[in-house]
Order: sequence, then C-alpha cells, then structure tokens
Amino acid sequence: MFSSCRNLLQSSLRARGTPKSFSTLRSSTIPTATTSRSRQIQQRFYSSSEPPPSQAANDRTLVGIFTPKAAALFVATGVGLYFYFRSEKQRLLEQRQKEREVSMVGRARVGGPFTLSTHLNKPFSELNLVGKWNLVYFGFTNCPDICPAELDKMGVVIDALEKKHGRVFQPLFVSVDPARDTPQQVVQYLQDFHPRLTGLIGDYASTKAVCKAYRVYFSTPPNADPKGDYLVDHSIFVYLMDPEGEFVEAFGQAVKAEEIVERVGKEIKDWEGRVGMNL
Repeated sequence: MFSSCRNLLQSSLRARGTPKSFSTLRSSTIPTATTSRSRQIQQRFYSSSEPPPSQAANDRTLVGIFTPKAAALFVATGVGLYFYFRSEKQRLLEQRQKEREVSMVGRARVGGPFTLSTHLNKPFSELNLVGKWNLVYFGFTNCPDICPAELDKMGVVIDALEKKHGRVFQPLFVSVDPARDTPQQVVQYLQDFHPRLTGLIGDYASTKAVCKAYRVYFSTPPNADPKGDYLVDHSIFVYLMDPEGEFVEAFGQAVKAEEIVERVGKEIKDWEGRVGMNL
C-alpha cells in the first residue's frame, strides 16, 4: 500500500514538471543560510574598509586632475598674486605720501638763479623762463644715443601740446660739456631737432652752478681736453618749469611722450585755473 502511494506521488510531480527530488528543488529555489551570510559579509566589507567601486573610480579621477604639477602652479600663482598686491599697495601708499608732502610742504627745490649764453651768444638767465612753459634737458652734443632720443621726444611732446594750447613752450638744451660744446658746435647740433630748441652754454663754473641748482649730476672734469674723445655721464631728465619759472615735474628716460603730454596738459589746466589766465 505504501509503495502504491509513493509511486502515485512521483507520477504527479513529474506531470507538473517539478524536480525529481526535494533536494534539487531546495537547492534551486530556496536561498540558503550560507548565501545570505556571504552577502552580508560582502556589504559590511565595502562599507567599513573602502567605498564601492563606482565611488572609488570618481575619487581616482579627482586625484588625477589635482596632480603635483597643478599643485605647484596653484601655489606659484598664489605667491605671485600676493607679491603683486603688496607691491601695488606700497606704490599707492608712496603716491599718497608724496601728494601729502607736496600739499603740505610745496614742490621740490629745483631751479634757481643761473647765468648762461644761448647758442647765438645772447645772455640767458632764470628770468628768461618767465612767461613760457619750459622743457629743459641737460646733455652734450657728443652723446651718441640717449640725448638725441630725449630731444626727439621733447619735440614730439611740444608739437602735440601746442596743437591745443598754442605756442606756449620754450624748449631748452643745457650743455654739460663746456670744454667741447662751443656755440658753433651747438648750432650745428640743434639743426636735427625742434626748430625752436635753444642751446645754453657757459664756462665750467657756470655749468656747475646751473647743474647744482637743478640737481643734475655730470662727470665732466674742470680740465677736460676740448679735443678729447670722452663721454659724459649725466642725469637724464626733462624738467618742466611753469610760466613763473617754478619747477613742476621731472620726466625720466622711461616716461613715454604720450605720458608726458597727458601730465603736462593737466599741469597747464591746473595753472590756468589757479592764476585765472591763459598764456
């Protein structure tokens, strides 16, 4: 009887397409305790020791972007910006201090009495500065490059300013080489520059006095040979003197003609507003 029941049950199961044994059914459809335990260990491993694979890949990408080279560039840029802003701050502080000094004390003590002669043998002193805006340059006719360049720049400045303000300028060339710069030598030299440029010359004592008044350094010795082949070391500035014969500004070699035009134009406007008249 028991044998007949077992045969009937097996025939029924085979008809429904089920596994031949209960062990096969259990292994294919029911999760075992071992499988569940393995998954729990795997999840706990990822959460405690390292991020999931996708997050780790993103982290590696970020690290790849911030390379040692990029870090060095970042640091160098930061250092450069620091020094730049510190330099700009110092420059502004110096400019403000200079403006305060000018407003409180007055302009620098440049200029004063002197007596020289023009290249046409006419007397010329500080009194001849009055009534004109004066651009004054100290140099020598045997200068190979710097003096010609500065005198050319002076001519450009005068032409640009006089288009707006009229003929209000007196350009002056003061020789710091009294031994070789004779009137004839200066006349010939000035032919290459602005047609109204006036040359001023004198003996060694007169030259030394005017250079001292204008804070100009020059290296010509008092016993220089008129026929000697030597160069003269000297200050390189174009001095701006107002129509009252007072010092306004000194422009160095590095200052461009456009910058001088802008600054001198401002000074003319300020002077005219102060005295209430035009030249």
